[in-house]
Amino acid sequence: MTSPIIAANPRSLLYRSGQLSPEDAQALARETLKACDDGELYLQFIASESFGFDDGRLKTADYSRDAGFGLRGVSGEMTGFAHANEISVAAIRRAGETLQLLDPAKGARAAPPLATNRHLYTDASPLDAVGFAAKVALLETIDAAARARDPRVVQVSASLSASWSVVEIVRPDGFCATDVRPLVRLNVSIVAEQNGRRETGSFGMGGRRLYDDLFQPETWNRAIDVALQQALTNLESVDAPAGEMTVLLGPGWPGVLLHEAVGHGLEGDFNRKGTSAFSGRIGERVGAPGVTVVDDGSLMGRRGSLSIDDEGTPTQETVLIEDGILKGYIQDRLNARLMGVAPTGNGRRESYAHAPMPRMTNTFMRGGHDDPAELLGRVKNGIFAKAFGGGQVDIVSGKFVFSCTEAYRIENGKLGAPIKGATLIGDGPSVLTRVIGIGNDMALDEGVGMCGKGGQSVPAGVGQPTLLVEGLTVGGTA
Repeated sequence: MTSPIIAANPRSLLYRSGQLSPEDAQALARETLKACDDGELYLQFIASESFGFDDGRLKTADYSRDAGFGLRGVSGEMTGFAHANEISVAAIRRAGETLQLLDPAKGARAAPPLATNRHLYTDASPLDAVGFAAKVALLETIDAAARARDPRVVQVSASLSASWSVVEIVRPDGFCATDVRPLVRLNVSIVAEQNGRRETGSFGMGGRRLYDDLFQPETWNRAIDVALQQALTNLESVDAPAGEMTVLLGPGWPGVLLHEAVGHGLEGDFNRKGTSAFSGRIGERVGAPGVTVVDDGSLMGRRGSLSIDDEGTPTQETVLIEDGILKGYIQDRLNARLMGVAPTGNGRRESYAHAPMPRMTNTFMRGGHDDPAELLGRVKNGIFAKAFGGGQVDIVSGKFVFSCTEAYRIENGKLGAPIKGATLIGDGPSVLTRVIGIGNDMALDEGVGMCGKGGQSVPAGVGQPTLLVEGLTVGGTA
C-alpha cells in the first residue's frame, strides 16, 4: 500500500488561472447576492470510484471526477438557485441573473456562520492512497475466502467504493470556509444454498477515512463472517408470526428505524410548515422516560459527520428529545431564521447541483441502564429484530413499515427459531412512547447508511442501544 497523498493545496482544484480566483469568488458573491438576506456561492470538486466483484470476476470499475458551483440566494422564504459544472467568472455571473427574480430582501442580512478550524477527518484522498491492482486483489481475496468458508456458499458479491470532495463556501459578507471530505465503504453479500433453498446475508462498513483498515484481514474477514452467518441463519428461518407483540430491537444498525420513523419528522422544514407529526410540540412528552435522541455531526470520522455543513455552519451535538421530552429540531440556516432559532449545522446538499436543506448527520438514541440479556428475559412471546433492510415512512403521519433481514422468535425469554418475512409497522410519534427497556450497549452503525430526501441522497449514520418496545405490529408470513 502506498502512502496517502494530501494535495498541497486542495483549493487549486476549485480555482484556476484565467477562470476564477478566490478574489473573484468573493467579488461575485457580493455582486450576485447583494439584494438577498442570505445565501452563498458553493464550489465543489469531487472524485469518486467504485469496484464491483460478482460471480468470481470484476464486473464494474468506475472512476469519475466532477467540479461545479451552486449559487443560492435567499430572500424571506423565497430561494433562488442556479448551478453549472463550469467554475468560471462568466458562468457564475450568468447564474446570478436567476437571483434577480427574487423580491429584494426587506430584513437585516443574516449573520455569517461561526468560523472553525476543526477537522474531523483527514485531507488525504483514499483514491490515491491504494493502487488499482490492490483494490481488485482485495475483492478477489474476499470472494475466494468467502467461498472457502462453507460449501453452501453459491454466490459472493463484494464492492469497494470511495470519494474525495473539496468544497468551499463563499458568502457576500466575506465569510469563506473550506472542507476536504474523504469517504470509503466496503460491502460483502453472500448467497447460501441448502436443499434447493437460497438465502442472502450481507454486511458493510465504512466512514470518512482512508481505505487502510478495510484492507486489514481482520476487518474484511469479519465482513465475510457476519454476511455468511446471516445467510446460513436465514436458511433455517421459518415463517414470521403476525400481530401486535413485543419487539426487541438490536443495537447499532436497527437505529435506521429511529432515523426514518422519528428523525425526518424532526427536521426543521417539515416543522416550520406544520407538516410533521412533531410540529408545535416542543416541550411535550413524545417518548418514554429515558428516551434521549441526539443528532451529532461532529463525531470523528463517522459516515454522517462533517467538519462544517454545506452552508459553512460547524456541526454539533443537538439534543432533539431528552428523557422523552421534545427539545428541538434539526435546522439549516433558512428554517432556523424563519423559526427564530439558531442553525444546528444540518444544512446539507448532495452536491453543488442541489440547494441545501435540513438533513440528519449521525442520529442515535443514547444508551440506558438495562442489561440486554435481562431485556430478552422479559419477553414471553415476541420477536428479536437484529438487522433491517428497507423501509417506508410518511412524514405527516409518522407511519412506517420496515422489513427485517435477520430476526428471531422469542419464547419465554429465550431466542427461538430465525424468521423470514417479518415487517414492523407503527408510527414515529407513538413508537417512542412504547419503549419499556433501554439497554446499556449503545452502538453506532458500521458506516453504510444513505439518506434520501427531496430527490437528494447524502451519507448518514444511525445508532441505538438494545430497545424493548411493546405493542408494535408485526406483519408476517404465517
